[in-house]
Amino acid sequence: MPMSDIAAFPRSIRAIRRFLFFTLVLLTTFAALAMIASAFQQNGITPQELILLLLYTLLILWISTSFWAATIGFWLLLWGGDRKGISRLAPRVAPRPGDTTPKRTALAMPIYNEDPVRVFAGLRAIYQSLLDTGRADEFEFFILSDSRNPDVWVEEEVQWYRMCCDFDGHGKIFYRNREKNIARKSGNIEEFCHRWGGRYRYMIVLDADSLMTGATLTKMVDLMEAHANVALIQSPPLPVNHKSLFARILQFGSSLYGDIFTAGASFWQLADSNYWGHNAILRVKPFMDHCGLPKLPGQEPFGGEILSHDFVEAALLRKAGWEVWLAYDLKGSYEELPPTLIDYAKRDRRWCQGNLQHLRMIFARGFSGLSKLHFTMGVMSYLSSPLWFLFLLVTGFEAYVQSQTMPVYFFGDNLFPVWPESYAVEMTTVLLVTLAMLFLPKVWGLILFLVRGKQRKAYGGFFRVLLSVVLESVFSVLTAPILMLYQTKFVIAILSRRSTGWPPQQRGDHRLSLKEAILAHGGQTLIGLLVGVVSYLYVPSFFWWFTPVLAGLVFAIPLSILSSSTALGLLAKKLGLFLTPDESNPPDVIRYLRANLEAASATEDGERDEQQKIADPAVCALHMALLPDRLAKKRVRHQLKALVYQAVEEGPASLSSSDKRALVADPESLLRIHTLAWHRTHSP
Repeated sequence: MPMSDIAAFPRSIRAIRRFLFFTLVLLTTFAALAMIASAFQQNGITPQELILLLLYTLLILWISTSFWAATIGFWLLLWGGDRKGISRLAPRVAPRPGDTTPKRTALAMPIYNEDPVRVFAGLRAIYQSLLDTGRADEFEFFILSDSRNPDVWVEEEVQWYRMCCDFDGHGKIFYRNREKNIARKSGNIEEFCHRWGGRYRYMIVLDADSLMTGATLTKMVDLMEAHANVALIQSPPLPVNHKSLFARILQFGSSLYGDIFTAGASFWQLADSNYWGHNAILRVKPFMDHCGLPKLPGQEPFGGEILSHDFVEAALLRKAGWEVWLAYDLKGSYEELPPTLIDYAKRDRRWCQGNLQHLRMIFARGFSGLSKLHFTMGVMSYLSSPLWFLFLLVTGFEAYVQSQTMPVYFFGDNLFPVWPESYAVEMTTVLLVTLAMLFLPKVWGLILFLVRGKQRKAYGGFFRVLLSVVLESVFSVLTAPILMLYQTKFVIAILSRRSTGWPPQQRGDHRLSLKEAILAHGGQTLIGLLVGVVSYLYVPSFFWWFTPVLAGLVFAIPLSILSSSTALGLLAKKLGLFLTPDESNPPDVIRYLRANLEAASATEDGERDEQQKIADPAVCALHMALLPDRLAKKRVRHQLKALVYQAVEEGPASLSSSDKRALVADPESLLRIHTLAWHRTHSP
């Protein structure tokens, strides 16, 4: 636990800021709800109108939370930033009784069947950037592999050894491949902490696509040293480095608007912020003491291993009295986005299951109200899509009912007609308020761009930025209904107890084929056409309001194909569209990454197939040296021999990936396979 003599962040400041923030959110919600309720009260509220009110309440509450975070963040940045952010607080240092851990930091990168060339090109770039700071000796690197694919496994070892040789990194850069990938990423980190955690005061967790400058890494360590009661500092990673049109549009949006959202989140969360699972620094001892994750009772998708472990770990640290901060103004932290709309949706599918597990955490005992709010926000990030879907369905049905209702002009003994009241003004106002809260954050980002004169050239100039914002907004409108249907489908699948598994991500740029796009978006296109025809025939007035949603669905296939194109992405860059400062003037770590990838692509070794790798005596010896000592049971040895005979008689291609892994994981079988591969490679 943090020592009582260490100054904790004042609770009064937290209370005042949260009161202000949530008051604004609730007032906005009640005002919008009052307007829409008044429009429904002409002849009493019908059941479908009651459902609409309930759905709209949840949705406008979610929208206004995001809007006010962005608006407050905008004002903070406009006036120079938050003076109560972690980067500006006065040091709060006190002795740590019993903490004899040296000031050493581990950079831990868990990987799972990733491209080894890209992974190690990124690690090399981070190491090179650290060398530039003169403080590289304070850090040690750990590549924590859970890769099951034997080809990837062996190539990871080769890339690791080359990195050690190139940077004299033996004893500073470590690699291991787990025999059993228990509990996935969280289990990977947990095993590292149990084996190595006592050696380090801090740990910086990276994803396979993470990049961080040396200056950022050292700044994070210095902040932890200056604040002894802080257990975790999260940096906001900016997406970079992809060339597809889809990725460049998202990179532009994150760069231009992202600061206002993170600054606004930091404003009300302060020392009770969240953890995003990567590009963050943790104090190892409290993490080990408090962040052991239990298995949830029951079966997947709601039971079993906790997938979105980061939210839970942050909640456990806060529960134990430690501070968790979002350093919104910490630059030099990067990640890579999925390159296509389909890959983006696939990543969402994995995250969706983990976030929906938090439904159980909301009702768990022991967590604070703020931690439960974090869990609720994680759940709502995916439940909002099916809620929007239901809202649109009920709205369409209500519009149809209203169109079929004949107005009654005479009631009782009235001699004069009673004209029906029009609530077009109220409903139009509700719509405009909702749209304003969705799109005003883009205006705030544009205003900040104008204020920050130094960045204008890096973004391509005012007119190019203005055009980019317009095009990005159109693209967001068109892709929103596509992602809505995807996430609705994911939520239904998970509620039906279908688990997502743990598939590796597709990170490299690649253009989608027509077949891939049809398979992924064909159903959405049919839904858009069907709903469009029905609404046009039966509720034509509703059809015109609904066209932005229908357009995204109807054109989903060409939109997905075109946005996956790197040629269009590079053309947009040539025209000065969707530029970011990190693209116009890349920092050293990105330049190092690109140089490392170019150097790797120029070699032939990265193109060797598995048989050639195993045939290489040096590769075989390296792999053998890294295998753990073990003695296989007699039955297992017979099974392995049978696999060797199968490889001899039918060829290595006849073996499954798991069979190949079993062979290369056993020293005796590995030597046999090596001999066979070497003989085939060198025979005339």
